[in-house]
Amino acid sequence: MTTAVQPPLPERPPLRLRLAPHGGLPRAIDGAWWPHSDDLLTELPHLLAGLPSAWGHISSVTVNGGAWSALPGRILVVNQVVRLTTNATTSDPRTIVLVAPGEGRWDLLVVPPNATEDAAGPLMSAAGAFR
Repeated sequence: MTTAVQPPLPERPPLRLRLAPHGGLPRAIDGAWWPHSDDLLTELPHLLAGLPSAWGHISSVTVNGGAWSALPGRILVVNQVVRLTTNATTSDPRTIVLVAPGEGRWDLLVVPPNATEDAAGPLMSAAGAFR
């Protein structure tokens, strides 16, 4: 009997996330996220894993349906169900809304995956300046 050796899984590129400093005042934008692709099913688990633990369990995500590839109504992320909602009329195509019941809501600016470093850098840096 032979055993097949699985090649190592490719490493995920680093999470490109910049969060605004935590404070008592509500913000219009809580940070910026620069995904590597427009495949939310691939990108979302990586984003959720990189969020601060103080944000709690994100159970609901709302995105603009026109900005992402087709989405199911739910996704399983680290044995937790996350509800995905698309809303083309009220959800800005440049944001993603994350909700953790009892903890809060966070709106992140989404930098287009195909943005150059020169274009994305200022957007990521400005994430902390939004009020």
